[in-house]
Amino acid sequence: MHDDLIAKADAWLAEDPDPETRDELAKLIEAGDVAELSARFGGTLQFGTAGLRGELGAGPMRMNRGVVIRAAAGLAAYLKKSGQTDGVVVIGYDARHKSADFARDTAAVMTGAGLRAAVLPRPLPTPVLAFAIRHLGAVAGVEVTASHNPPRDNGYKVYLGDGSQIVPPADAEIAAEIDAIVSLNDVPRPEAGWETLDDAVLDAYLARTDAVLSPGSPRTARTVYTAMHGVGRDVLMAAFARAGFPEPVLVAEQADPDPDFPTVAFPNPEEPGAMDLAFAQARTTDPDLVIANDPDADRCAAAVKDGAGWRMLRGDEVGALLAAHLVGRGATGTFAESIVSSSLLGRIAERAGLPYEETLTGFKWIARVEGLRYGYEEALGYCVDPEGVRDKDGITAALLITELASVLKEQGRTLLDLLDDLAVEHGLHATDQLSVRVQDLSVISEAMRRLREQPPTELAGLPITRAEDLTRGTDRLPPTDGLRYTLEGARVIVRPSGTEPKLKCYLEVVVPVAAHADLPAAHTRAAELLAAIKRDLSAAAGI
Repeated sequence: MHDDLIAKADAWLAEDPDPETRDELAKLIEAGDVAELSARFGGTLQFGTAGLRGELGAGPMRMNRGVVIRAAAGLAAYLKKSGQTDGVVVIGYDARHKSADFARDTAAVMTGAGLRAAVLPRPLPTPVLAFAIRHLGAVAGVEVTASHNPPRDNGYKVYLGDGSQIVPPADAEIAAEIDAIVSLNDVPRPEAGWETLDDAVLDAYLARTDAVLSPGSPRTARTVYTAMHGVGRDVLMAAFARAGFPEPVLVAEQADPDPDFPTVAFPNPEEPGAMDLAFAQARTTDPDLVIANDPDADRCAAAVKDGAGWRMLRGDEVGALLAAHLVGRGATGTFAESIVSSSLLGRIAERAGLPYEETLTGFKWIARVEGLRYGYEEALGYCVDPEGVRDKDGITAALLITELASVLKEQGRTLLDLLDDLAVEHGLHATDQLSVRVQDLSVISEAMRRLREQPPTELAGLPITRAEDLTRGTDRLPPTDGLRYTLEGARVIVRPSGTEPKLKCYLEVVVPVAAHADLPAAHTRAAELLAAIKRDLSAAAGI
């Protein structure tokens, strides 16, 4: 076994085009570090519907230039087999470690395969790449990003020509082409021949951002903004300036792109502590709204003043607010969300007489809904301009929530007032998440096995009226690894995360509210139910 491992590592080393990872691997081989070599050579990073995502380092189980060149060659082979030989592949990247290298390698591989490649001019938000695919009529797009993962990670996201991320069977077909590559030496990588785009694509994207706002709407809300050490700042500031909003006050410590994300443990606005600096800035400048993007700016978080402090709105709350705003503006078309998001969107759409769809988790599914006008996911993802960007977009979402805050401000009201109105109209829809991050992935499969073999019959004293194993699919959904429980006035979904080593449980309770005066009691009741569901679900899953 040991000899076999060293032989695999030696073979990889001989082909590795990156001096940094070559050096790293040579040291591991020299030290005979079997544990570390096993971790890196025990398999290959699997290419799926999220593309690739993993820790940077040498070997097939890590993100590195060798893995990326193989992925690009597999994608090129897939495109050629699909008859897409004369189209352009557009490539974007964020400011993480190695992102620019991975983008350049991808361009070289596409060019070497006889395809045309065009690379965005510098690190830019993921939605700009998603826009560029449709704008340029590309056959595919690649974004090098690990979104809001820790600093040591990077990733590789693939879009096809409709501008939305890949779904089955394309992922498996691309993966098969990647597996068919025997040696990196078989992959031609010329030194030049691809195009580096100028700012025309970015200008076209910014010109479209205006279209998400109502002509003549109030633009008075004042904001504090954090880019979370990512690539959102310049594009968001330009979009806000074009729209005529007051210039956002920046959280200076997090404004510049920094692949080490020095001020946060996890560069995700949802993680505890990530918004502390933004709230500190808000206490000194007293804005109407705090806005955050994640590092690749495809997600948008919003926080509001609640009493004396600041509170992050949940993704489901922003999702409902944007939906109500669009309905108020007379939007038509289908409203869509993933199954793990709040059922309030369905109520809002139904009341407005609009079509509504539920999809599997991820914008790769939401973006494919026919006639889509608005889509959102509880993990802070919002698609408010599906004709321009067929994916989540944290820049246009920030514009729209700031427009709504401005409209309410002119009425002497706030986003919290509108949330209260929605609760009185549709019932208080309160959501929470039980999320367990693991070192050992078997903990997740064991929890899923337990729940399948001994499903709970009640949670928080509420009987489970329906238990569905989503691996079998439903009449509306293709199969996925997940469990859904419907209770009297509540809903629970349990699923392994597609991008992180986490088991995620999504909880929702709906408490009827007769009048505004009943809201405090409804909030108390909802919090008690959510806490009890969490406790009982933890026990049932053994986590």
